[in-house]
Amino acid sequence: MNRLSPRAERSGLTRRASVFVIVLTGLWLAGSVSGPAMAGSDTGSDASAPALYARHCAACHGPGRLGAQGPALIPESLRRLRRKAALQVIARGRMQTQMPGYAGKLSRAEIAALVDYIYTPLPRVPEWGLAEIRASHKVMRPDLVEGDASTVRPVYAADPLNLFLVVEAGDHHVTVLDGDRLEPITRFKSRFALHGGPKYTSDGRFVYLASRDGWITKYDMYRLAKVAEVRAGINTRNAAVSSDNRFVLVGNYLPHTLVLLDARDLSPVTVIPVRAAGGESSRVSAVYNAPPRRSFIVALKDMPEIWELSYAPTPRKGSGQGRGRPRPPLPLRRIRLDTRLDDFFFDQDYAHLIGASRSGKAEVIDLGSGKVVARLPLEGMPHLGSGITWTPKRGPYAGRRILATPHLGRAAVSFIDMDRWTTIKTLKTLGPGFFMRSHEQSPYAWVDVFFGPDRDAMHVIDKETLEIVRTLRPAPGKTAAHVEFDRYGRRALVSIWDRQGAIVVYDARSLVEIKRLPMVKPSGKYNVFNKITLSEGTSH
Repeated sequence: MNRLSPRAERSGLTRRASVFVIVLTGLWLAGSVSGPAMAGSDTGSDASAPALYARHCAACHGPGRLGAQGPALIPESLRRLRRKAALQVIARGRMQTQMPGYAGKLSRAEIAALVDYIYTPLPRVPEWGLAEIRASHKVMRPDLVEGDASTVRPVYAADPLNLFLVVEAGDHHVTVLDGDRLEPITRFKSRFALHGGPKYTSDGRFVYLASRDGWITKYDMYRLAKVAEVRAGINTRNAAVSSDNRFVLVGNYLPHTLVLLDARDLSPVTVIPVRAAGGESSRVSAVYNAPPRRSFIVALKDMPEIWELSYAPTPRKGSGQGRGRPRPPLPLRRIRLDTRLDDFFFDQDYAHLIGASRSGKAEVIDLGSGKVVARLPLEGMPHLGSGITWTPKRGPYAGRRILATPHLGRAAVSFIDMDRWTTIKTLKTLGPGFFMRSHEQSPYAWVDVFFGPDRDAMHVIDKETLEIVRTLRPAPGKTAAHVEFDRYGRRALVSIWDRQGAIVVYDARSLVEIKRLPMVKPSGKYNVFNKITLSEGTSH
C-alpha cells in the first residue's frame, strides 16, 4: 500500500454541497482526519481497530473507509463477503486482486478487530446527488467545449491517431506519447488513482478520464488542455462515452448510482439510482458503450441483472420519416440473469455478451433476446474484460473465431471457439494474468503473469498454434504488464509497474527491444486509433 502524505483539510461532513466538495476531495489523501464519517470515529469496534486501519488499509481503501484505489470497506459494500471470508482475505490476501496478506504482520485478534471495524456501519454514509455534483462542476476552457477533429488542428506535428495516453499511477500524472517517434509530447497532473481506462470521442479529439474518487476530467487531445471536470460519485468504477459523443455515463460503487453527463462540458444531466424492482440497491461494476446497439451496457455487482440504456434516435411523434434524439432519462431495459456476473466481454458486433461469475462459470447472453445461449466452465475467474479475439488464417484452428482470456486466479489462458461456444484449449502459464493484448497486423498475442513470483514475465503466444513462443522478462524482479500496440501493429509497448518503472518498446514481429522510456509506475497506455476503431486486439 502506498502511503499518502498530504493532510485532509476538513473534518466531518455536512449536507452543504460546498463542504462536501472540500472534504471529499481530501478523503483520499491519508492524514489525520476526524469527524463522524472518518476512519477513527466509528463506535462499537475494538479500540485499536481505527489505528490498525489507518496504518495498514487507509492508503488503498480511503481514510474514511469510502474507497480509493481499493473498494469501500463499509457494510453497504460488503454484502457479498461474509465475515469468515473477510478474515481469510485480510490474513491471506486475494489472488485475483492486489490485496496482500497480513497474517505475518497482524495477530489473529488484530485481524478480527479489523473485520469487526469494517462491518461497523458509518454513522452516516455521505450523500452525493445532483446538487453535490452540480456544485463540483467546473469548466476550465469554455472555448474548447465545442468542436471536432475536422475544424481544429493539433498544436503538435505528430499523428493524432497514433498517440498514446500513458497513465502514470505512481505520481498521478498522464503522459501524451507520440506513437511514431516514441517521445513524450506533454505530461499533465491527473486526479488521484485513475481507473477504467481513458475513453475517447469517436474522432479521437477529446478523452474522458475517471478517477476512483469520482472525478471525471475532459481533456482536449488536440489543444493539450483540460476542458472541464466534475465529481460524479464518491467511489467510482469507470465511465463510457456514447458513440454520438453526446453523453458520458458514470458508474459508481458509492453511492449506488449511474450519473449521466453532457459530454460537451460534463454538466450533470441526471442521476439514476441503481435499484432492483424490489428496492434493493447495487454497486455498479462497470459501464460500457455498445456502438452498434447505440446503447450503454451496465454491469451490476450486487444484482443478477444487466442494464441497457439506449441513446438511439427515436421516431418523432406524428412523423413517419424524421427521427429525433432521445431525451433523458434514457430508456432502461433490464436483462435478468440466473446469477451475478462479475466480468464482461463483448464480441466485435456487440451481439453477444460473455459474463463470468466467481463460481467458475461463464454465460453467453444474446443481447437481442436477452437469453442465455451457452454456458462455459471457466474456473479461476477469467478476466474477460481483458479478452481479445482473432480468426487464424492458417494452422489447426484456421477459420475459427477465437476468444482468448487470462485468468485472475489460475495460471492459464483459455481459448474459446466463438461459433460453437466451446473451449478449444487451455494453455498453462507461469501464473495468473491480468492483461492480454494483440493487434490485427500482429501474429502474436501477449499476456502478462501479473500475480505470483513470475510477475516479471511476459508470454508471447502464436495466434495460429496457440502456443507460447517466447517468454520475455523486460525488468527482472519488477512486474511487467499491460501491452498496447501502436496503430499499425508494428510496435508493442509493455509497462513496468514500479515507481522507477518504464515503457519498454518492442518490435512486434522480431520481439527485439527498441527503446525504454522511464515512467512512474505506468499502469496502462491507450492508443487512440486502436480504441476508436474498436480493435479486436484491445479492450473496448
